[in-house]
Amino acid sequence: MNVNLLPAAPPVDGRQSPTALAVARGTARFLHALGYCVVSELPLPSGRRADLVALGGDGEILIVEIKSSVADFRADQKWMDYRLHCDRLFFATIADVPCEIFPADAGLIVADAFGASIVCEAPEHRLVPACRKTVMLRFAHAAALRLQALADPQGPYGGEI
Repeated sequence: MNVNLLPAAPPVDGRQSPTALAVARGTARFLHALGYCVVSELPLPSGRRADLVALGGDGEILIVEIKSSVADFRADQKWMDYRLHCDRLFFATIADVPCEIFPADAGLIVADAFGASIVCEAPEHRLVPACRKTVMLRFAHAAALRLQALADPQGPYGGEI
């Protein structure tokens, strides 16, 4: 198969601002450099959708909630549910957003479109094995489905990616 026939990236769903997309890109690049695989917009067992979920080689699961502004952080409190589905919870934002607004019991990543750095490490809250398995299966299913949709753009994958 000719690699040039594949689209460069999965389609963007239009809900994210350009700033949030840049933070997601830089954060994903950073996590990849640390040895994690990343899936964006992953549906969780609770019905919520995590901005980024990262899976480490040892099975560690991180969730990164992207906040592009102070208003974005204040308007959305769904992230409180995310801790139930990960070993460590991070927020990722841009340098212009004050770090003080984020909760002390979560980690903080500052990013741009090209990279990121951890400003504050996230405390560890190890998942119970059953929950870990459920999140890992969702991660694997989403990643495989998205890869197949890239390989077969006219396939029956529609809105599933």
